[in-house]
Amino acid sequence: MRFALTEDQVALRDAVRAPLAAGDWAAIGEMGVFAAMTDLGLDETDLVPVLEEVGYAAVALPVTATAFVAAPLLAALGDDRALRVAVAGPGGLTPFGGQADLILHLDGGVARIGGARTAASTVDTSLDAVVSVGGDVLTDDPALVGSAAARAALGHAAELVGLGRRMLELTVGYVKQRQQFGAPVGSFQAVKHQLADAYLGVEFARPAVLAAAWALREGVDAAAAVDGAVVLAADAAHAMSRAAIQCHGAIGYTVEYELHRYAKRAWALAALAAPGDRLDALATTIGLKGQP
Repeated sequence: MRFALTEDQVALRDAVRAPLAAGDWAAIGEMGVFAAMTDLGLDETDLVPVLEEVGYAAVALPVTATAFVAAPLLAALGDDRALRVAVAGPGGLTPFGGQADLILHLDGGVARIGGARTAASTVDTSLDAVVSVGGDVLTDDPALVGSAAARAALGHAAELVGLGRRMLELTVGYVKQRQQFGAPVGSFQAVKHQLADAYLGVEFARPAVLAAAWALREGVDAAAAVDGAVVLAADAAHAMSRAAIQCHGAIGYTVEYELHRYAKRAWALAALAAPGDRLDALATTIGLKGQP
């Protein structure tokens, strides 16, 4: 089976790049992103390329949570309100909760609308994160809640792939220009090999994320597919951030240079996606958990 984008999916992905890069919520909405899985009848496989671009641009808005998680859940419940929604992670930590109309909790098989919010400090300050607690039950339908939680995890994976791409692009451009011993540092084998390994990680994760989107759409081994996509995407983004910072040298550690935006976002999303727990779940699925 070939997991690749159709012409229409490529066209949608390319069309939303400019408003995503600008962080223009209104323009993103006008492109149909927030209605994609409701009024426009698109599905997970159509939105994943868009979410990858959300990561690539490190958009400081809850685009993924609103379009990919909340919109189809609310539509299934007959709620047609146009809301800006953030999704809470472990412990109620909620990216973009400070700018959301509604905070959605998906844990314990129940979807809740979050209550009180407290500002939270995170490594990525652009997340505008809060800790949300309490709230009212929205639905306890296991199918709806499970699908929404799976989409939330897959959204993190798609963004992590996009972040990996962006960090690779920045680093390749830098090592082509940076000179040492009379030659670009990118010409040194140690740099080439490190970036090649990181690139392979991103490229292996990308089709896994697309495959998981297909599995969610079709309802075929979706849990394992999503877990695998998250693990691969988190590992790839982590490896890419390490390679990018090292290959940039001292400038890679500065907040004045834009690399830190993507590295910090990758670290934050990977933590929220809990790849360690998902790796344990995969090990259990294939019978490795508990083996000596």
